[in-house]
Amino acid sequence: MELDLRNIKTTLGMAVLSCKTPQMCEKELWVYLLAYNLIRLLMAEAALRAGVLPRQLSFKHTLQIWVAWSRRQFLSGSGEDTATLFVLIAQIRVANRPGRIEPRAVKRRPKSYPRLDRPRQQARMEIEKHGHVKKLRA
Repeated sequence: MELDLRNIKTTLGMAVLSCKTPQMCEKELWVYLLAYNLIRLLMAEAALRAGVLPRQLSFKHTLQIWVAWSRRQFLSGSGEDTATLFVLIAQIRVANRPGRIEPRAVKRRPKSYPRLDRPRQQARMEIEKHGHVKKLRA
């Protein structure tokens, strides 16, 4: 369960919520859950038509196909058959990879800059007046 939640957060880009108020963060979470359910529904339909289990299809691949397909539909204005969409989704299968070990570490390290804790204009004026703060070496 935890792996699925982590996968949802990273795949849908919801590791950090962008809203400021608790009410808007709740709405943002509901939108992410709605998008997740839409992708899973597409996967279930594609799996049913292809005769495979939904877990054998790639969530990320389905998301990428859906974004490209919906953008193309929006721009062209044509009502292309959805059967093509389901065939494209079912093309990539997730293989069983026993013994796969991946390190749980982030490759990119955070920048060593302090947080902006005052209005940007005020910070700019302080930089003009005193210059940038020298970075200490660890």
